[in-house]
Amino acid sequence: MQARQRSRRSWAQRLGVTAGVIVSALGISAGTTPANASTFDSCTISGCSAARSANSVWESDGYPGSRGWYDWPNGQCNFAGGTYYNNDGQLPSGDSFQEYDVYPRTCGAHRDAYRIVVDLNTGEVWYSPDHYSDFYHL
Repeated sequence: MQARQRSRRSWAQRLGVTAGVIVSALGISAGTTPANASTFDSCTISGCSAARSANSVWESDGYPGSRGWYDWPNGQCNFAGGTYYNNDGQLPSGDSFQEYDVYPRTCGAHRDAYRIVVDLNTGEVWYSPDHYSDFYHL
């Protein structure tokens, strides 16, 4: 009879996997930008219209500052993600930012990668269709 060999992971690997599962399950954003991110002066790609529409609703709600689910038109919900930290400096440095989901869904559902980021100092808004890999100015 042959014994099965189990792959042994270090405690750091196990902790990393566990943290990743928890972060994913809670829909938490680390608030970082990949090093290869790009920023564009205008938004003409697919999804820009939806981002502008979402921004209008978030703006009418006063850009909530607390993370969590908010009521959305048509009986759905949308998620305000809280502070976006701009760690890689893709957006204006020294400013404060909040992030918001673009597409509404059932309260508590998994979040997708589409975000708008609002500069609280200037009111400028950027759309990221790929969870902060690229930013398009709205």
